[in-house]
Amino acid sequence: MEQCRTVLGSREMARTLDRLASEVIERRGESEKLALIGIQRRGADLAERLKKRLDERLGRRIPLGKRDINLYRDDWSSLEIQPRINCTEIPFDLEGASVVLVDDVLFSGRTIRAALEAILDYGRPKRVELLVLIDRGHRELPIQADYVGKKVSTQDHEHVNVLVAERDAEDKVCIVR
Repeated sequence: MEQCRTVLGSREMARTLDRLASEVIERRGESEKLALIGIQRRGADLAERLKKRLDERLGRRIPLGKRDINLYRDDWSSLEIQPRINCTEIPFDLEGASVVLVDDVLFSGRTIRAALEAILDYGRPKRVELLVLIDRGHRELPIQADYVGKKVSTQDHEHVNVLVAERDAEDKVCIVR
């Protein structure tokens, strides 16, 4: 039987996204070429929420992209099922941009490695920073987030589930054993 321990509820998740938006504004708000790219699927949903907060606070429209990284994964050939390919939309020029890459959970670092490789197919940004809602540790690659919503301690056998209202009808982060 699975046990789910909630680490962020709906209100805490909203407050965390507000804080993360403030941190991005503090570091990169002056950048005219600030852009967000969300990693499909839930990272893209979170990036859309961040965009709304940034647009409102900065008084301008921040470009938003979504990137599917499934074909860039280094475990693709060992997966038992075929990966589901989601859409990629990057409707702006990445050349010289300050990109904030958004994902829901940072774990081994392999998803982020794949995302960085996938982004370079669209141009060479000036910088790429990483924003994650949850950092659960257990890195296999030397990748760290620049913006972290919450750090949680987990065991290798546990899984972090991020639920978003857009897909799951509720906002919640829980650790599943």
